[in-house]
Amino acid sequence: MPRACATHPTRRGLLAAGGALGLGAALAACGDDKGKDTGSGKGAAGGGSGPWSFKDDRGTTVKLDKVPANIVAFTGVAAALYDYGVRVKGVFGPTTTSGGKPDVQAGDMDVSKVTVLGNTWGQFSIEKYASLAPDVLISTMFDDAGTLWYVPDESKKKISRLAPSVGISVYDRPLTEPLQRMWELAGSLGADLKAAEVTAAKKRFEDAAARLRAAAKAKPGIKVMAASASDQLFYVSGTDLSIDLEYFKSLGVNLVEPPASAKAKGGGWYESLSWENVDKYQADIIMMDDRSSAIQPADISKATWKKLPAVKAGQVISRSPEPILSYDKCVPLLTGLAEALEKARKVG
Repeated sequence: MPRACATHPTRRGLLAAGGALGLGAALAACGDDKGKDTGSGKGAAGGGSGPWSFKDDRGTTVKLDKVPANIVAFTGVAAALYDYGVRVKGVFGPTTTSGGKPDVQAGDMDVSKVTVLGNTWGQFSIEKYASLAPDVLISTMFDDAGTLWYVPDESKKKISRLAPSVGISVYDRPLTEPLQRMWELAGSLGADLKAAEVTAAKKRFEDAAARLRAAAKAKPGIKVMAASASDQLFYVSGTDLSIDLEYFKSLGVNLVEPPASAKAKGGGWYESLSWENVDKYQADIIMMDDRSSAIQPADISKATWKKLPAVKAGQVISRSPEPILSYDKCVPLLTGLAEALEKARKVG
């Protein structure tokens, strides 16, 4: 990814394609720091009668007189809430591509019907944010320090004064945990969690997990590598700290794991390789970062890439390092890998 390995490469740099994270301002809160939900309040999706409260993954409890109606969220969070019937007024983060089409992180959300406060790293229009009269800001967190994803560090204090915030952790936990937390948050915001489409999506997820577990058990020798590409570097992700990879590993998928010494240079998350050394690890399946900030497989022209056994065998699939946290959107992550394992042959 561009700028992902600037002077001090970190997981944050890899995920955001460069830059430093902003730390979300802490709210005055009650309750302990275990981050369990105390969500209450019912009403129409995205607003209704209150009162409303929700304890986020910082242990912060946000309390409002009514269910939030004016919600502003990181794009991926907004996309997850959309799948549960909760609509947001504004978004920040990758929303549209350079061609104007919805970014992969926007999911099924109609991006023409939301106010985009910033589409790239470091962009966040405080003026637009204030004009929405926000009730709450919601984002994910990729660390244990309460850092709200895509909230710029330089303007975090001004942003925090306009509305309380909710953080859902995607740090050092398997996929199922943030999925459950987003499900709980959506319910507190008025989503009908007993709706047929919601319960059906959850069942599809459970079935897909069982399929992936069976595929991994049937092909224990197939090695899977998760990676991301930039002009200068090839990043190999470790399984620790990545919600999707941690979950895949728990289901028995045999994943490439760079040594701790190599990952330490990437903040403990990944190892960066020059394109000349892209063949360092043997892999039968390669999962490539599907975000717009990464170079996609079809656009990689490096000769060393084209010589990789998995590439020559056509055993390259997509990966979503920032999954949209709804059961519906996470089903393809499991079925895609399960299908690849079922069809894969040993090439590495």
